[in-house]
Amino acid sequence: MLKQLLSKFPRKSSRSDGSSETLSSTGCDDGASSGNSIQRASSMNSGSNKSAAVVKRMSSAVFPASVVAGIEPLLSFREMNLCCVVFDFNDQVKNSVEKDLKAQALLELVEHVSTAATKFSEQAIAASCKMFAANLFRVFPPNYRSGSSASENDEDEPKFDPAWSHLQIVYELLLKFIASPSLDAKMAKKHVDHWFILQLLDLFDSEDPRERDCLKTILHRIYGKFMVHRPFIRKSVGNIFYRFTFETERHNGISELLEVLGSSPDPLHKSKSVGIYLQPLTFCITQFIEKDPRLASVVIMGLLKYWPITNSQKEVMFLGELEEVLETTTMAEFQKVMVPLFTRIGCCLNSSHFQVAERALFLWNNDHIASLVAQNRQAILPVVLPALERNASSHWNQTVLNATLNVRKMFSEMDEELFLACRRKHEEEEAQRAEAEERRRTNWARIEEAAAAAAAFQPAAGYTAVLVNPPAAPPIFT
Repeated sequence: MLKQLLSKFPRKSSRSDGSSETLSSTGCDDGASSGNSIQRASSMNSGSNKSAAVVKRMSSAVFPASVVAGIEPLLSFREMNLCCVVFDFNDQVKNSVEKDLKAQALLELVEHVSTAATKFSEQAIAASCKMFAANLFRVFPPNYRSGSSASENDEDEPKFDPAWSHLQIVYELLLKFIASPSLDAKMAKKHVDHWFILQLLDLFDSEDPRERDCLKTILHRIYGKFMVHRPFIRKSVGNIFYRFTFETERHNGISELLEVLGSSPDPLHKSKSVGIYLQPLTFCITQFIEKDPRLASVVIMGLLKYWPITNSQKEVMFLGELEEVLETTTMAEFQKVMVPLFTRIGCCLNSSHFQVAERALFLWNNDHIASLVAQNRQAILPVVLPALERNASSHWNQTVLNATLNVRKMFSEMDEELFLACRRKHEEEEAQRAEAEERRRTNWARIEEAAAAAAAFQPAAGYTAVLVNPPAAPPIFT
C-alpha cells in the first residue's frame, strides 16, 4: 500500500560533486533517544553518512528540517519514514506533488490505525512516536510571542498556521493512535514518556486555536490512558499556570489546559487577563468541589484572598464565579466561611460602581444561596444589614436602591424579630458613630482655634522666644 506510494517518488542519480545542487530529504533517526532534539538525516544512497538537519523558520513555527526540493527513492526505509519528511508550507506550490503523496500516506495510516485488530508492536510504537515528534514538535520563534500582555480581545484575531492542512492529519492520527485499543499502555509508556508530554504541552502556546483544540483532546486521552503519567501531567500543567501567573502573564493555551485539568486554580485569579479563561477556570473549580465538597471553603477563601478591590470589572466576574461556587457548596463548608464571605459581599453592596452593587444583590435571586442564608441568618444578617441600610438611605443608583429594598424586605419576612433587633442595633451604632464624629469635629475646631491664636501672638521686641537650657551650677569645693 504505502510502498506503492513510495515508488511514485522521482529517482535521482547520485552525484559526487559537492557543489552541485542536491535534493535532500528528512527521516526519523532511529538511534536518537526521545529525550534529545529530533534529528533528521539524508539517506538517499545506501551506506552514505547522515547529514545534519538544517533548522528552517516557518511563519508560525521553527521546524528542525531541511528545505525539501525533491526526494530520493525511500524504498529501503520503513513505510513510516515517508511521513517523517517535513515540508515548507509557506510556499503552497513548492513540492506540491510530494506534499500530496505524504498526505495520502498519512490518511492511509489513519485508516490502518482505526481498523487495526492486533496489538501494536513496540517497534511500531517507537516509529510512530518518532514520526509524531518529527511533524509536531517545534519551537515557536521569539517574535511569535511578541507584544504586551494578553487581553480579552486577543482571541478576536486568531492566527492560523499555513501548515494546518498537514498538521490536522497528523493530529488525527495521534488521537486515533492514543485512543486505539490496539495500543498497550504499559508498552507505550516508554515512548510516550515525560519528554513527549512536555513537548506536547509546549504546543499549547500555539496561536492557532484549531491546534490548541486538538491538543486539548489528545492530552485528555493521554491523561485517561496513561495513569502512571497523571501526577507528572498535573505537576507540569501547574508549572505552566504558575509561570503564566507570576512571570510571563502571556500564554495562548491557558483556557484549553483548564478544560483538561487545573492543579492550582486560585492564583490564576490574580492575572489581569483572567477574563479570557474565567469560564473554564470556574468550570474547573466547580468540578473539584463536586468531586470533593470539602474544597469549597478552601476555594472561597482563595477567592477572598485575590479579590480585586480596585478593579470593578474583575469584581463583577468574581461575584459571578462566587455564585457558581456557592451553588455546589454544602452547609458545613458554607458555615466555615460565611462571616468573612458576607463581610466582603457587604462591601460590594456599598460599591459606588452600580454593576458591582447590583451583581452582589442578585446573589439573593439564587434559591440555593438564599436557602443557605436563611438557615444561617443569625450570623449573616448582622453583617449584611448595615450595608443594606446605607444603600437604602444614600445609594445614587435607582436599580441598586430597588434591589436593596427587595433584599431588606426578604430578611424582614424571613425573621422579623431578628431583623428589627439588628436594625435597632445598627441605629444605635450609627448614633454612637455620629456622636463620636461630632466630638472629633469639636476637638479639631478647638485645636485650630488654639493654633490661630498662637499664630496671631507677636513678641513686643520683635524677637522670637527660644527655649534655652539653664547653665550648669558651678561645682562647690569644700
